[in-house]
Amino acid sequence: MTREFLPPEQWYETLPTVYASACGFITDARGRVLLVKPNYRPYWALPGGLVDEGELPHEACVRELREELGLTLGAGALLAVDWAPAEGVRPRPMVNWLFDAGELDADTIARIRLQEDELDDFALVAPDDAKDYLPGHTSPRVAAALTARRENRTVYLPR
Repeated sequence: MTREFLPPEQWYETLPTVYASACGFITDARGRVLLVKPNYRPYWALPGGLVDEGELPHEACVRELREELGLTLGAGALLAVDWAPAEGVRPRPMVNWLFDAGELDADTIARIRLQEDELDDFALVAPDDAKDYLPGHTSPRVAAALTARRENRTVYLPR
C-alpha cells in the first residue's frame, strides 16, 4: 500500500492556527495588581498585547510593557498559560502567556508613562477587586498568577 503525503509547505497550510498574546503580571509592595485601561475596549486589562510574527512570547511581554508603560521590565517566570477557544468575532483560539514582571516600588510606579494612543489610564487594584475591572475571560489570570508566584509553578487555564 502506497501512501501519499502532502509536501510540508502544503501540509502546514492545513493545520489550525491560534492568536498569541503575552502579558506582564505586576504588583506593588501592598500586593495590588497593575491594570491598564485601553481606549479601544470597554474593560480593563493586564498590560501586554499580541505576539508579533517571529517574536518569542517573553520578548513580546517585554516589548509591550515598554510600549504601554514606558518601563523596561523583565519577563520573569511564566506564571500562567491561558487557552480560550474561538468565540464571537474571534475566528481562532487565543493563547496567552502571563509572565511575572515583578513588584514595583513607588518610584518606579511614578515613572509610568502610558502609551496615549492606546491607553487611557492605569490602576493598582486589590486582587479580589480585579474581577470588577477585568472581563470574565481574563479575571481568572489574577488568581492563577498569585498561586503560581506563591507555589513557584505555572498554572494552566483551559476553558
